[in-house]
Amino acid sequence: MTLSADLYFSFRSPYSYMAIGRYRKMAEEYDLDINLRVVWPIAIRDPDILFTGNPAAPRYIMLDSFRTAQMLGLPFRWPRPDPVVQNLTTREIAKEQPLIRRICRLGQAASRRRKGLEFADEVSRIIFSGEVDDWHEGDHLADAAKRAGLDLADLEDETESDADALDAEIAANQDALEAAGHWGVPTLVFEGEPFFGQDRIETAKWRMEHKGLAKR
Repeated sequence: MTLSADLYFSFRSPYSYMAIGRYRKMAEEYDLDINLRVVWPIAIRDPDILFTGNPAAPRYIMLDSFRTAQMLGLPFRWPRPDPVVQNLTTREIAKEQPLIRRICRLGQAASRRRKGLEFADEVSRIIFSGEVDDWHEGDHLADAAKRAGLDLADLEDETESDADALDAEIAANQDALEAAGHWGVPTLVFEGEPFFGQDRIETAKWRMEHKGLAKR
């Protein structure tokens, strides 16, 4: 019996990057359908959560991101450029956000094609691994889409012609995440139960094993 789960994901979240590859492998190895549901980053959805509270929060996230990636053996560097246009000194979020809106719409278009996990994994690598600069230029995104079994030009056409509907789907994903009992990413929701964080993957797997999760 195929089990189903939803994975709420942000293209600006380092922890989403650290989780996506393992969830992709899990879906490939087990009889499991994981539906990727893209959400806008916290910086776009609700910047007050991180950026107007204790100033230690963003510093801690940066510190913890680097050491967690090191522990997991993943290459990691803060993105160049950052998908969210933000002054990291003042923490001010720019009104215009072309990069994150583009990449989130592309991710949602990939999810429509049941290739969300693959696309998010491949794109997160070029954003966060530090292996490329200017991930948004040249052939980087096209090559990532190709590795995911998709055509970037096809996705781009859809993001231009159907942007409002894609944005509505992303907003609905955010509402569904909150309805499931959480607000952060990555969060896997299985049978209404949320598992938040890259350190809850094994817990989610344990729960699904008790519900019949089996290898393909």
